[in-house]
Amino acid sequence: MTKLHIAYLACTAAIIGAGLGAAPPIAADQHTTHVVFPGESIQKVVDAAESGDTVLLTPGTYRQSVKVSTPGLTLRGMGRGTVIRPAVKKAVNSCAEVGNGICVVGTKDRSVEGVTVASLTVTGFTGSGVLAQATDGLTVRNVTAVKNGVWGIAQEGSVRGVFRMNTARDNGDAGLFLANTIKAEAGAADTGGTVIERNRLEGNRIGITVRRLRNLTVSDNHITGNCAGVFVVSDENKPRAGALTVRDNRIARNNKSCPKSSRLEALQGSGIVLTGAEDTLVTRNRVTNNVGTSPLSGGIVLWKSFVGATSERNRITGNVLEGNGPADLVNTDTAGKGNTFERNTCRASQPAGLC
Repeated sequence: MTKLHIAYLACTAAIIGAGLGAAPPIAADQHTTHVVFPGESIQKVVDAAESGDTVLLTPGTYRQSVKVSTPGLTLRGMGRGTVIRPAVKKAVNSCAEVGNGICVVGTKDRSVEGVTVASLTVTGFTGSGVLAQATDGLTVRNVTAVKNGVWGIAQEGSVRGVFRMNTARDNGDAGLFLANTIKAEAGAADTGGTVIERNRLEGNRIGITVRRLRNLTVSDNHITGNCAGVFVVSDENKPRAGALTVRDNRIARNNKSCPKSSRLEALQGSGIVLTGAEDTLVTRNRVTNNVGTSPLSGGIVLWKSFVGATSERNRITGNVLEGNGPADLVNTDTAGKGNTFERNTCRASQPAGLC
């Protein structure tokens, strides 16, 4: 019997079985892909789309901002050649009004779930390239955020985010910025396992800032040419930032010089900085040639927060450090309790004996 006959008989048997009372097949949910071309309104298409739909942006330049509040929506370009820039005319939505490129926004009472932003470039905005607020399960991948005035890609008040394989370059503050809340004082929030991995951060003030958050992973990122590589920031609020992991990152030559700001000392030559954090694991990172004259300069630095909160029970273990200055390992937070430095490969530390 030939394969064709076998397939025919199997098909026939399935049809007969269905006729004898077998449950009919259930149709899969029908999701629509909406294609947008340069010169058309992305916002109009996004507003008309339904949960589960994809808004696909063809290559070209779009001079507009976009606000996404539909759960399950995918906003996707076709690579770096899909470029979103500020509008020439007056702002037409709340995202544009505050100078941002793409906003993914839930509400105080209900987070927007399952949104994806992917495969496009966002550049030239006075605020942030991508800004997310009150999201659950947001994915941002293969996004290039370049020369935006504040953050390249930012998120606040959100959980279970995935930030993967993005490039953030030459932004005014952090390339990637994640916080519990931006404008209010509050204790650190549990992110539910947010992941920041395989991103490239170059030429920003800070490569990655994690501010007042817990339960997330920063891994396998390439961070170079910023004023500082990674900041884990806490303060006097409770709970403190921490209970997170910074691992397997390559952090090199973050020697750009940035002046003092209202919240932070002048920056230059910082690899990884923990300030006021607790229970953070920093492991298997390669931290090289980060050199500067800032009080926060060095390969891996523990620093008392600027409101006096100490860093406690952090584990710095199994890292490779070389050529950092003033030292590979720096612990200025000598009042902090339970911090450990173990099995690191390095040559110099302040105080001596940490290597």
